[in-house]
Amino acid sequence: MKIYFRLLSFARPIGKFALPYIVCTVFSVIFNTLNLALLAPLLKTIFNPVPAGQILKKPEHWIDLLENFNYYAHLANQQYGTLGALKFVCVAIVVSVLLSNVFRYFSQRIMESLRIYTLLNLRRTVFNNVMNLHLGYFSNERKGDIISKIAADVQVVQFSVTGTLQVAFKEPFQLIAYLIALFAISVKLTLFSMLIIPVSAFIISRIVKRLKEQAVESQQTYGNMISYLDEALSGIKIIKAFNAIPFIKNRFNHENEEYSRITRSMAKRQQMASPVSEFLGVLMVSGIVLYGGSLIINHTGSLTAEKFIIYIAMFSQVMRPAKAISDSFSNIHSGIAAGERVLALIDEKPQITDAPDAVTITDFTKNVRFENVSFAYKNKVELNENGIETEPDKYVLKNLNLEIPKGKTVALVGPSGGGKSTLMDLLPRFIEPQLGTIYIDGKNIQSVTMESLRAQMGIVNQESILFNDTIFNNIAFGKTGVTQEQVEAAARIANAHNFIMETDKGYETNTGDRGTKLSGGQRQRICIARAVLNNPPIMLLDEATSALDTESEKLVQDALNNLMKNRTSLIIAHRLSTIQNADIIIVLEKGCVVEQGSHLELLQNNGLYKKLIDMQTFNAD
Repeated sequence: MKIYFRLLSFARPIGKFALPYIVCTVFSVIFNTLNLALLAPLLKTIFNPVPAGQILKKPEHWIDLLENFNYYAHLANQQYGTLGALKFVCVAIVVSVLLSNVFRYFSQRIMESLRIYTLLNLRRTVFNNVMNLHLGYFSNERKGDIISKIAADVQVVQFSVTGTLQVAFKEPFQLIAYLIALFAISVKLTLFSMLIIPVSAFIISRIVKRLKEQAVESQQTYGNMISYLDEALSGIKIIKAFNAIPFIKNRFNHENEEYSRITRSMAKRQQMASPVSEFLGVLMVSGIVLYGGSLIINHTGSLTAEKFIIYIAMFSQVMRPAKAISDSFSNIHSGIAAGERVLALIDEKPQITDAPDAVTITDFTKNVRFENVSFAYKNKVELNENGIETEPDKYVLKNLNLEIPKGKTVALVGPSGGGKSTLMDLLPRFIEPQLGTIYIDGKNIQSVTMESLRAQMGIVNQESILFNDTIFNNIAFGKTGVTQEQVEAAARIANAHNFIMETDKGYETNTGDRGTKLSGGQRQRICIARAVLNNPPIMLLDEATSALDTESEKLVQDALNNLMKNRTSLIIAHRLSTIQNADIIIVLEKGCVVEQGSHLELLQNNGLYKKLIDMQTFNAD
């Protein structure tokens, strides 16, 4: 129940829904119960009218509904005749049914508003938290499983938990109203019927006992299936190139069959609860007919024929709210299981957050410094019997000291795995060093708000990340109030304006999923235009031209040169020929700075940089 009430907390303030819902539900239940209670005077008026001249005594208590109805029906009979009394009772039934349905309609509208409001808050909360998580979380989790939690699991919670809330509010009221009416008709008969209800509840609880466990399995399997689907769609070209279509089909189909098996098993148990409860209800009604009929035949007690008919009709209706309650308990397991997965995502805390007293920086004036910085991707910690880690962390950067002065172009080169991309990811705090400190203008970047820190930086990656939107919106991404002239100016600097104007709709052309409608060089130049429009003082360029052909590389390199003018730039270079004009070239190997200087200085050192230059020159020849 703890999970249930926590999920329900997303409906706050629940009072604005609960109070009007309860009022409408109570009136709906009252008039719904009266619909059946009014059958008694109807039957009595038709089949057993009070003889003329006989005067009925007005009941002392209003709670004795049947006697009150009979009394007023008798008054109508005396004043308007039997046919008039019949009309009076029929009008009363019609009005009661009308009011019952009017209040039921409003209660359902209120509950629907509560359901949608809860879903809105829950989905907003989980998505906001996902967006705040550190990048390392997404490296360890399946993207499809995250999508499944935000989309499918939240939907299950929506219908299961809020649907159960509706049952929990309404059906107990209706059940209590029916029981009060049944006790009012015959205490002895109602006590007899109460003996069978616990047996029914026990049998149904045994049927739905394993549903929660199956619901957890179902949602995990569904998440895996969505992950496989996402991977298949993202890597369709590789799948076809390696003739891996049968393998991918079999992998997806295996998960699909497993999901179907679990769903079928859950449905079997859920669907079994309804017919079993219905059969038990009929069994109970049969027992009551037998017992109540014997009371009338033997003239035992005050039970009359018309009261007995009303009792049977009302008791048959008792099973409807009881059945709804049992069905909701069979469905709630799916909602709780889905809710646990969604709440686990909400409870996931970002490992990198702003300090409580973090300050905001508005410009960049001096330099960026790395002081004794070491970074390691954490391994799973396992301790031996002496409490010592058996698999110590593998450091990617070791005791790094580095300065990037304002206005300088600094290039990072070195063998693969040397720590270049890791060093660049440390600057915008995508990751955090285990040891050492990084300063921007003398301020520890951990004491600066991440938003203001990242506002000082523009990033262009090797992978050109575009969104399925227009070229204009991709360049102006994340900004509001951007004019056409500003976007075009940024595109011209990035050597992108000419090819954009050659597309069907110019800047309003859609780029397709992940920019697939454009070439690699075109995508990269749009990314550069996006960085230009952002106009940051620091540029981080991670092998921005390594995946391009020669012609595209030249266009993109020219765009990058325009981008880096009057800016501080940190470049990771795959082709060393592109960074020979850099002010400072830093050579990294195994996480350490092994050489540092200008292009000519490093060539004279005859070290690792000279070796890398010679290798690329030889390969080019």
